[in-house]
Amino acid sequence: MTPTRPGPRERLLDAARDLTYTHGVHVGVDAILKQAGVARRSLYQHFGGKDGLVAEALRSHPGEARYREVMDRAGQDSRQRILAVFDELEAITQRPAFHGCRYTSADLALTDAAHPAHVEVRAYKDALHVLFAEELTRDGHPDPDFGADQLLVLVDGALAHAVTRPASHPALAARNMAEMMMNQARP
Repeated sequence: MTPTRPGPRERLLDAARDLTYTHGVHVGVDAILKQAGVARRSLYQHFGGKDGLVAEALRSHPGEARYREVMDRAGQDSRQRILAVFDELEAITQRPAFHGCRYTSADLALTDAAHPAHVEVRAYKDALHVLFAEELTRDGHPDPDFGADQLLVLVDGALAHAVTRPASHPALAARNMAEMMMNQARP
């Protein structure tokens, strides 16, 4: 049986996810169209334009779900689940194709406050906050919302620092700090 080729919408999303990560959100529409192998008309039919495509590429990326998968593989212990995130970040940030956090990069590059991608970035960061707060609640943390904020700062810092100084292994440093933060929060 011959595998079916994804339709224009999925090809546009795949191309946008790939190119906006490797070249930034300001990559040209023509490059996206060329990689997707679709006509310009498809872009406007499915997304209303490049802004809509970039926003949908971020929204439909499995960002938060990937963190949840990593945590689920780590078992049931909340602390180990959280620390597993930093172990995964260490592996990710050491890859040659690593270019930082796609969400933070997009948010920083898009100066128009009304760009629809900003909503997707906030939704992603909020979902991570909820994920971490749930784990900290299960672990008995006295202030899981604040603890989740601390973990997000560590995640964002590790991802940003790994772009400029990957050899310093910032995800391992962040892991150590997360462990200290969780230890200090114990009654």
